[in-house]
Amino acid sequence: MQTIGLIGGMSWESSLEYYRVINQRVKERLGGLHSAKVILYSVDFAEVEELQHLERWDEAGKIMANAAISLEKAGADVLLIATNTMHKLANFITEVTNLPLLHIADATAKQIQQDKIHKVALLGTKFTMEQDFYKGRLVELFGLEVIVPDESEREFIHKVIYNELCQGIILDSSKAKYLEIIAKLERDGADGIILGCTEIELLIQADDCAVKLYLTAKIHAEAAVDYALSC
Repeated sequence: MQTIGLIGGMSWESSLEYYRVINQRVKERLGGLHSAKVILYSVDFAEVEELQHLERWDEAGKIMANAAISLEKAGADVLLIATNTMHKLANFITEVTNLPLLHIADATAKQIQQDKIHKVALLGTKFTMEQDFYKGRLVELFGLEVIVPDESEREFIHKVIYNELCQGIILDSSKAKYLEIIAKLERDGADGIILGCTEIELLIQADDCAVKLYLTAKIHAEAAVDYALSC
C-alpha cells in the first residue's frame, strides 16, 4: 500500500470526510483491521480564503507548493488536494514535486464516462463554476458538455459554501434552494450533477434527488485508495 499525501484544511470539515472515505475504502478492499497510510498537511483556510477572494493566486499557490514539498519529504507516494477550487493551482504542485497528483476533475470525469453520461451540470464555488481550469478540463480531456447555474444562483451557491458549509453550518433553507437549483439544471438537460465543491456533500446527498449526483470528494478519495493499492 502506498502512502497518500493529503493537502487539506480547505475546509477541515471536508478533509474529515476525505479521511473517513479513504479509510472506509481501504477496509472495503482489504478487510480486517486495515486502514490507510495517510499523511495530512492541513493549511489555515482563513489565509487561503483571503488570497482567493483577493485574487492573489500566486501566493496561494506557494502555500500549496510548500504543502506538497512537506508531504514528499514526509514520505508520501501520491498527492491529493482535498478541495475542488484549489486544483486551479495544481501546476504549482507538479512543478515542485515528482510525486503523482491525482486530479479531482479527472477522477470525476472517468466516473461520468463509465455511466455513459455526456451532459452534466457543475456546482461549486464561483471560481470553479466560472473559470476554465475545471470546466475546460472536463470538456477538453473528456469531451463532456458542462452547464452551470445562472449568475444569481452561482452567487447564492458560493455564499452558502463560505458562510455556512465551511463553518459547519447546515441549514434546511439552503438545502432546499440547492435542490431547487439542481431541479432547474435537470430541466435544462443535465443528466448528472457534479457537486464540485467538497463541502456541498455535507449538505446534499445522493438520495436527495432523482438526477445522478457526482460527489467529488468521495470519488476522489476512493480513486486515491484504488491507486495506492494498485502500485
